Amino acid sequence: MKIALAQMKMDTDIEKNFQKSLQLIREAAEKKADLICFPEIQLSPFFPQFPDCDVSEYAMTEDSSYVKGIRNACRENHIFASPNFYIEEKGHRYDMSLLIDDQGEIIGRQKMVHVAQCKMFYEQSYYTPSEEGFMVFDTRLGKIGIVVCFDRHYPESIRTEALRGAELIIVPTANTKSEPSELFRWEVKVQAFQNSVNVAMCNRIGREGNMEFSGESIVVGFDGETIALADNQEELILAEVNLGGAAIRRNERPYTSLRRTDLYE
Repeated sequence: MKIALAQMKMDTDIEKNFQKSLQLIREAAEKKADLICFPEIQLSPFFPQFPDCDVSEYAMTEDSSYVKGIRNACRENHIFASPNFYIEEKGHRYDMSLLIDDQGEIIGRQKMVHVAQCKMFYEQSYYTPSEEGFMVFDTRLGKIGIVVCFDRHYPESIRTEALRGAELIIVPTANTKSEPSELFRWEVKVQAFQNSVNVAMCNRIGREGNMEFSGESIVVGFDGETIALADNQEELILAEVNLGGAAIRRNERPYTSLRRTDLYE
């Protein structure tokens, strides 16, 4: 399958980010991509860098015109998409990725599980942690999981989804230039190799407040090899990914099936 990563620069205006998202969906479809992935909270600036702000304007429900607009674009352009929004649900707000099929139907929802609280990432001030844990969605394209940003730093996240059959794991993120970019690349490469799973990590770019986002979105194969790597410019990254090969590799090199879970804490 062909995957597209929308490495975007965000505006403070939701509508501008939304229109850019729609354009990227159209562009990805024109380039024959099957699935397009977006960065973390793609319709807003990265407000969690501030410890206490009123961000009600960025919170939306699944019934919002923005979510419906992305769904309509998927249907009109015959493409799957995984957008990430600041979603309000039952009185709580979440950092949530959706998986939308090429008919515009929401076929998956993944909330952030581990929520950070440290300098520049005051996420517990805004996000409720997931109550459901990690999910894998069986789609026409293959079995797809999503690990939201900070969750990828916990090996249990990608491991859990791989054990549940994921062939591709999408990681929407907000990595900055002040963080160890090379280490972050190796982090997903090693986890892809150890779990025999494809990983696609999509980042934002540009300066927002006191943060400068690094881009460098990456697609890694189930063998840990880099398939595509972006620079720090706004761009649409395209890559061919072999989803079915992940299950074959797990049988050939049974790293996960040989685990001695009786000996682990």
